[in-house]
Parts: sequence; structure tokens; C-alpha cells
Amino acid sequence: MFETIDIEIKDCIATLWMNRPAIHNAFNPTLILELTDALHRVAMDANVRIVVLAGRGKNFSAGADLEWMQAVGKKPMDENIQDARQLAEMLRTLAELPKPTVARVSGAALGGGMGLASACDICVASDDAIFATSEVRLGLIPSAISPYVIRAIGERQAYRYFQTGERVTAPKAAALGLVHEVVPTAQLDTAVALIVEALLKGGPAAQTAAKSLIQAVGKTVMSWLVEDTVLRIANLRTTPEAQEGIAAFLSKRPPNWAGE
Repeated sequence: MFETIDIEIKDCIATLWMNRPAIHNAFNPTLILELTDALHRVAMDANVRIVVLAGRGKNFSAGADLEWMQAVGKKPMDENIQDARQLAEMLRTLAELPKPTVARVSGAALGGGMGLASACDICVASDDAIFATSEVRLGLIPSAISPYVIRAIGERQAYRYFQTGERVTAPKAAALGLVHEVVPTAQLDTAVALIVEALLKGGPAAQTAAKSLIQAVGKTVMSWLVEDTVLRIANLRTTPEAQEGIAAFLSKRPPNWAGE
């Protein structure tokens, strides 16, 4: 049994509840290790098809417990690094889980909480949800969560929000690509259930393969891919269509395929 995590399994859906509502489900070493363990358990459970991540109380997660962060900052470097590795491992376990994952976000999803939402495959948020990579305001950086947040919102947006620490509303988070659905708080569970229903229509092995495909395609750009893009544009701009399009732009007229 866990101290900081509740696991509810109904039919083939596992809901992992972060259960530290008095401090907004902030991370401490216990929660990090228990969530990692819980994720491994549901990953290995053949009866579980889909995993939903949620937070007890009004808030999803306020990120790292600052008292813990302050204490760990005073530890010897090897212990500091080990603590950081545990958080990174938890996030990676979530991001690479071989089953569909859905973040159920209400209230605050700050710092590491935003990282958890980003690491899930799908994010459904209530209209009162607030997101932020607020670490810079504490003299820190969103290091462990950065691969997943950047994957969700892109490098361009990360340059802004990693440096400003601005809070982002749920509709804005949807516009940035982090959130898939925004609904009134009273409809949050219904919206999650609809996503789960849609996921259950997919083949489990195919969904695992789909996740693997996305991860493979989304890796760092390789030299061969750069060369491929060079060849594509070089070939395309020699065609009559491209020549016409360029000429039309320079002449400030519609191209011949656009009509009058």
C-alpha cells in the first residue's frame, strides 16, 4: 500500500490519484518513488488497458515540495544528483508507458505538475486549470520536465514560458498544444470518460506500436533527415509550378492556379 498514491482499477481502467491534497499534491521523494512504482505495476498488469493520472483535492499538482527542494539543495552533490535522477525516472516511466495515458487536470498544474501533464499522451483540463513552468521565479530551471513540455508546446513557446514563468490558462494551454480538451469542472470526469471510451476502441498492441512510432519519428533530427529536406526543396523549386508561384509573388499577381 502507498502513502501518497491511491490506485483505483475499474474494469480495465487504472486511475492513479496523487494523494497529498493538503499541499496541492506537491512532489516529495515518497510520492516520486511511489508513483514510479505504481506506473510499473499498471504497465505490467495485463488487465489494465488505460491509465488516468489525477490529483486528489482541488489541484492536480503544484510541482515539487519546496521544503524538500530546499533540503535537497543542501545535500552533497552525489545525493542531489540521485534525487534528481529519481524524478527524471518517474517522468520517463510515465512518458514511455506502453499503454495510453490520460492526465485529468483541475486547478494548479505548476512546475513538475505541468511536466506530468505533458508526459501523458492526452491531457484533459477543467476550465479553471492553470499551468506554468514557474521554476525561474525560484532561481531554478524546469530541467527534468523539459523534454516533455517542449515536446508538448514546442521550442518557440518554451523560450517564452521557461524564462517568464507566466501562468497559462487552460484555453491558452490548449492553444499551445499542451491540452487536448478544456471543459467546465463539473464535466471533467465525463470528458475523460469519453476519451477513455475512444481509446478502448483501439487495439492494445496497435496503440503500443503507435506510441513507439511517435517516439521514433519525434527523435532528434538526424543528418540523413536534414539531407532529405534539402533534396526535397531543391527538387520542388525547379518545377514549373514552383517557378510560377515565385514569379507571381514577385509580380504581385495571383499564380495561374488561383484563377482571377
